[in-house]
Formats: sequence, structure tokens, C-alpha cells
Amino acid sequence: MQHQNGMTTALSGRSAWLLAAAVSLALGGVAGAAQPARGRQAPAAPAQPDFSQVQVTATRVQGNVYMLEGAGGNVTVQVGEQGVLVVDTQFAPMADKLLAEIRKIAGGKPIRFVIDTHGHPDHVGGNERIRRAGAAVFGGNVENDDPRGEQGAVVIAHENVQFAMIKAENTPQATPAGNWPTETYSGSQYDLFFNDEAVQMFHMPAAHTDGDTIVFFRKSDVLSTGDVFVTTGYPYIDRGNGGHINGILEALNRILDITVPRDKQEGGTMVIPGHGRISDEGDVVEYRDMLTIIRDRIDAMVKKGMTLEQVKAARPTRDYDARYGATSGFWTTDMFIEAVYAGLRGGSQAGAAQ
Repeated sequence: MQHQNGMTTALSGRSAWLLAAAVSLALGGVAGAAQPARGRQAPAAPAQPDFSQVQVTATRVQGNVYMLEGAGGNVTVQVGEQGVLVVDTQFAPMADKLLAEIRKIAGGKPIRFVIDTHGHPDHVGGNERIRRAGAAVFGGNVENDDPRGEQGAVVIAHENVQFAMIKAENTPQATPAGNWPTETYSGSQYDLFFNDEAVQMFHMPAAHTDGDTIVFFRKSDVLSTGDVFVTTGYPYIDRGNGGHINGILEALNRILDITVPRDKQEGGTMVIPGHGRISDEGDVVEYRDMLTIIRDRIDAMVKKGMTLEQVKAARPTRDYDARYGATSGFWTTDMFIEAVYAGLRGGSQAGAAQ
């Protein structure tokens, strides 16, 4: 049974959400959701690797949870007697390799759930293939296809992920319909009990996007963060889909509320980032502190009336660029500064993170 904010909820299918989204868009957007920035172009899509050369590797994190690496975002897999739960699915061409590795780990147990941390193609590209390889369980503990016609496992995301996919239809950024979630949740939290473990999904509003979800496996003590936390560079702030530096900082603080270190900030709750290595609370603290310092520097410059070019010339990230900066590629240091500056100059979408 699934619960949302402590209350049992009936799950609705894609057709219902299409209708709801149409009504919401007609009224000017989703109530309470950060509205996408208008007139801004997303950065160019990252250069995709030669997928035929990419191998998937699996690492047991702790408890029932594994991290899979390949091409795209990290994949989290929980395995138990009831089956398999997968968080994110990388790029579409990686789906068969992911499935092969999941089957090795799971020993033939079926995939029951897929959770999307957000809607970018390096995290949801394999949704359809992996969903169709699974099987949902419905009333009476009967394994079957979804009676609404959605074959395979259940794909869960925050409703803002689906709204963004609907708005992007018939554009170059469109997500294939087979990769859309089959179930969505609204509000701040959505809970499952699966494989003898409480699995909690927390919505992180106006962070990397306006539809981010972090996933906490309570018994295993593992947190899967999606792209609100990465170890590979400065965070990608998707302003076109409601992202904001203050929301990222609030998400990082929420992660720190959940994580508990074992000793001297090491071990304890393990954190699977959207990209990069397995981490713990100490890693998140360092990342949060770094972003807070940069945010505060740029905020002070905005309040002084400095232009974007003046802010860039002041190099507010200079003491962190050796670790997190980039001068080329999908997301450069300049693009990060531009996103932070634009968000702060336009006003806080998420409130100042403490």
C-alpha cells in the first residue's frame, strides 16, 4: 500500500494526469509549483558516449541496496524477497546492459517499481525497457499488468516531472511517452513498504528542477539523491524547469537532516549521488558549505548592483574551480555562475537556505 503525507491515496493513470495537466496549464500552471523561467535556453545536450563500449558495474552499498554505474546518472537498486525496486534508468541505449546487471544481482526476481528522481534523459531514458521487463502487483497480491493498460512495473515520479514532459511534447526536448511515469505523487512525501523496508520519497521543490525526488531506504540506511547532490562538479541548475540555487541548498540541508554518521562524520547513512562516487554525510556537508559560500558571494554582488560580467570577472568560485569547475562541456563554471546570478537577481524561488 502506498501512502502520501500519511494518507492512503488512490493512484491515477497517465490519462488522468493529461487531463489534470491540461486544466492546470489552462489556469496558468501548477498551483504551488515554481514556474519555469521563460525565454531561457537549456544548455546543449551532453555529448553521448559510445554506448557499445560502456560497461555497467554494480557495487553493494549496504543492506539491500546496490549502486550501478554506466552512462548517465547513477542507478540505485533495492533487492529482496518481494522483487526489485530501481531508482533511475540512465540513457535509453543502456537499458539492456542495466537489465542484465540487475538480473545478476536479483537472481531472477521481478522488477516491481521504478522511481524517477527527475525527468532528464540521462536518468529516465531506460524507463520503458526496464518497466516492460517487470511486473506490478495489484489488489489481492496478484502479479499482472496494470489494468489501465500500463504494462510491467510501476514507474513513480513527482507530478511536476510529468507536467514538464507534457509541456515539452512536440519539441526537441520531448520525452518518449513510453518513458513517462505511470504513477505520480503530489505534495512533499510519498511512502512505500517494500522488501521488508520503508522506502520514503521526499519532494525537493525548486532545486535541480521543480520535480526532484530523493529516496530513503530506511532499513538499509541508504539515501539516493538524484542530481540535487553530485560529486563530479557544480550542480546543474535547470532554470527552465524551476531550478534554483536556494532550492538545491535546501535539498542538501534536508539530506543532512536524514543522514546520521557513524563516527567522526564517516560512514553511517550512505549517500548515492546523481553522478559520482558513493558518499556519506561528511561529503554532503562539504558540498553544502561550498555552495553556500558561493551563493552568498554572488548574492552580495547582486545586492551591490554588479552586472553578470562583473560577477564573472570577480571569480566567486575561484577557490573551488580546481575541484568542481569546467571550462568546456555540457555544464561549465560560467553557466553555473549565470544560473546562480539569474536566480538571485530574479528573487528567491525557494527561500534562503540556512
